[in-house]
Amino acid sequence: MAHESGSAWFDRIDRRITTAMADHGLTLLRLAVGIVFLWFGALKLFPDASPAEELAGRTIETLTLGLVPKATALPILAVWEVAIGVGLIIGRWMRIVLLLLFVQMLGTITPLFLFPAETFSTFPIAPTLEGQYIIKNIVIVTAAVVIGATVRGGQLSPEPVAATIPTRVHGPTDDHPSVG
Repeated sequence: MAHESGSAWFDRIDRRITTAMADHGLTLLRLAVGIVFLWFGALKLFPDASPAEELAGRTIETLTLGLVPKATALPILAVWEVAIGVGLIIGRWMRIVLLLLFVQMLGTITPLFLFPAETFSTFPIAPTLEGQYIIKNIVIVTAAVVIGATVRGGQLSPEPVAATIPTRVHGPTDDHPSVG
């Protein structure tokens, strides 16, 4: 029985792990973000259950110039977030779900600017717990970008993918002018 070298063994294990990550990573990412939205959205359906409800309600009230009061804003936001979560979990209607997510994230970041005294203990370097709660959404937005990159059938690959160079026909105004 031939003894496998350390580097060959490591390479074999590494390929298995990265293949499993490529095969399941997007699904796990989609499910994880979906669970966060479903969970946090559902909390907003129950008074005083979400630590973010007061700030979220005031933010929507401020953004709508008082047209949408907190009492109306919170259930709408809750259903919106639950819908995003359900869409991500079931993996359907991704373009619409991601659009809802990105719009919601735009609203979520606004307290950093509308209420800096509540979101920073020292602006703009030391966020409060509420500020940290908002800033961590950078990760969620980035996850949504990665998920969105696959809505047309794209996927992760555990191995390098050869770059495709678009073929181009050069005309007289391109890099290679015709000789007159």
